Formats: sequence, structure tokens, C-alpha cells
Amino acid sequence: MTAIHSQLIVDKNKASQAAFERDFSHLGEQLARRGIQIDQVCAQVATFGVALPSWGVGTGGTRFARFPGLGEPQHVFDKIQDCGVVHQLTRVTPTVSLHIPWDTCSDWSELRGAAQNAQLQFDAINSNTFSDQTDQTRSYKFGSLSHTDPATRAQAIEHNLACIDIGMQLGSKALTVWVGDGSNFPGQQHFRRAFDRYLESTAQIYQALPDDWQMFLEHKLCEPAFYSTVIQDWGSSLMAANALGNKAQCLVDLGHHAPNVNIEMIVARLIAAHKLAGFHFNDSKYGDDDLDAGSVSPYRLFLVFNELVAAAHEGVAGFNPAYMLDQSHNVTDPIESLMCSAIQCQRSYAQALLVNRIALDEAQQSNDALRATQLLKEAFQTDVDPILEHVRRSQGAAADPLSTYRASGYRQSVARSRKRSPSTASGIV
Repeated sequence: MTAIHSQLIVDKNKASQAAFERDFSHLGEQLARRGIQIDQVCAQVATFGVALPSWGVGTGGTRFARFPGLGEPQHVFDKIQDCGVVHQLTRVTPTVSLHIPWDTCSDWSELRGAAQNAQLQFDAINSNTFSDQTDQTRSYKFGSLSHTDPATRAQAIEHNLACIDIGMQLGSKALTVWVGDGSNFPGQQHFRRAFDRYLESTAQIYQALPDDWQMFLEHKLCEPAFYSTVIQDWGSSLMAANALGNKAQCLVDLGHHAPNVNIEMIVARLIAAHKLAGFHFNDSKYGDDDLDAGSVSPYRLFLVFNELVAAAHEGVAGFNPAYMLDQSHNVTDPIESLMCSAIQCQRSYAQALLVNRIALDEAQQSNDALRATQLLKEAFQTDVDPILEHVRRSQGAAADPLSTYRASGYRQSVARSRKRSPSTASGIV
């Protein structure tokens, strides 16, 4: 079952077919002169996929306000429907990552069936112990998995175990754990003891993982705790993952680092340690802005993918990172932003595939700094849109997802059947 009429996609694709064929042929000739076969690149790009965040199809906000948009999802089934639209038009988002208890359901098998009807499967399950829920006994105001109170820690552990159970029903294979635990004042928290309590709690969760599951540990420099956080950087995350075991990996969110940090080098270090879980892709200008992927720093995104493609090219053992978007849409239609971000990640991957690895190795070995950086820029500056469009066309997706989506009238249609969400004083999602 699809939400956008397939004939609209066919008609829109046909209208631009001639121009596409000229562009694709021209790019093929350009790449051939560089010793690159465009069909081989297309085949690799066709395998790329990035998961959608269920919460990403709703309108986000700031600490000050949220301004709801038309036709926002009212429940998790609406979210699956919207995610299905993104995948139908792009064919690059085959999975959805749920966030519990933001996503609730009385029958998880029914939700799994709805996802299958939308040609979707489920990625990692995200637990939430960074905010209080109406039915919980103890507050996470002063922490969850690292709380000084054993009963509060036990409550947070139980929630994560419940997430594993839900994930097993949905066919997921990973649990993502991010905590907002930390402190806002010097002296408020004993750093080492808080970290030890976190390890003790996550060890109990780790022991409950099925044999074929992974545990993704997500770090963040600050927020909501602004003086210290328990898992504040990739070093803390790596220490925890090493302490827990082989199934524990380190997740990299592009917005969770200090300004000007070399994220691509962090990625390389985690690859070397065989501890790279994967990514939450987004972009930022000032902090954890959760902007659309590549909207501010597309070259940085490319450099991250350059490390990923290099690791795959070199056959690093056990290298199999998970990719997911994690962004907040305050002034755009979430479906449009998610489509653009997914395609931007796909674009960065395609560009990284164009790097001349042999020439780059030679330049690095001979310390030819300028030659090395020019090889990267040559790939980054290549317009790979014809490759991405070729892959979409071959998979029955829209040649131009954004214009096709707008022409479909989908947003206006669901707005007529979905109740308008109320404005709130706070919009953090």
C-alpha cells in the first residue's frame, strides 16, 4: 500500500526523462575519463539506506515554543504512514527507528504489519529516561541510569528492558541508549561514582540483550546537564562500550560535539577500535541544532563518509555501521526535510565513492598535502545528482521527490483527517 498515487510518479518522471538521460550520459563520460564506471557507482549507491526517526515526522521546536504544522501525526500509525511517503518517493529510507514511550501501541504485531504494508522495517529502538512520563513513580530530574537512588536506577533499567521486548516483537536488532544524566553545578555530582553507577545499570541491560542484538551508546557534550554529562564524549562512550562487551558500540550524533571538533577523526578512531555503532545524521551551526543533514556543513558530512567508504574499501573487520537521521523541523514540512536529508546522506556517500583511493594513498605516503586534499575536493565537487536520480528511477521512486510530493497534495489531504495539534510552551522533542 502506498500513500502517493504511483501514476503521479510515473508521469512526473516521464516529463523529465530526456533531460535526465542527457545529464546522466554527460556525467558518465566525465567519470570515465577519471577511470570510474558510472554503472558500478550506481550499483553501490543503490545499496545505501538510512533510517527515519519516528519523531522526525512531527514538528519540533525550541525550549521556548513549538509551532505545530498541518496534518501532524496523531499516533504511531500516522508516523509510519508519513515515513512510508518518504521511502516511496526516495527509496533510500527502508527502516524506521521508534522512540519509547513517545511511540505507544496496544498491539505491536499490528504496527509491524502496518510498516510492512508501507514497505518499511524497524531499525534501533530508542529508550527515553531523560524525561518523566505521567505514569512513572520516580523522577529523572537528577538522573536515571546513574541516579544516586537505586530504585530510580532500577526503574530506568526496567524501561530499557521493556524497550528490548518491544524491539523483539518488531524485528529490531539494536537498542539505543542516551541519557541526559549529569550536573549543572560544580561539586553537584561525584564524576567517577556517577560513571560507575551508569556502567552498573547498563551492564544489567546488556545482559538482557538477545544474542543477535547490539547496544548503541550515544554520547553528548551537554544538554540538559550543562556543567557535566555522564557520557559526554566519544572517550566516555568508548570506555563504557569496552567495559560492557562486544555487543556494545558507540553511536555518533553529528550535533553532540564541542564546536570545531574533528568528527571525521573521531569516526576513524572508533572504526579502528571496532566500536563504531553508526550515526544520527543532522547538522548544526551553534550546538545540537538538529538541522537538516548537510544544510550547514556539507563538506564535513562528505568527510565523514570518506572515512566510512575508506573503511569498507580496506575491508575493516566487522565494519557495518547503522545510519539514521535525527533532526528537528521547526519551520519546514518534516516530510520534505527528511527527504532532503536522506538524499543528502546518499549524495555524500556517492561522492565518497568517487575518491581515487590509490592516488590518495600515494599522496598520503609521499606527504603531498595539496594533492591529497585536492583529490577529496575533486570528488566532493562532482555533481552526482544524475547518479542519485538514476537509482531512484530504477527503483520506482520519484526523479524529483520534493516536487512530486508537493504536487501530490499529501499534506493537505492528511490535514483534513488529522486533528490539529495544540501549541505548547515548549517544543523539545
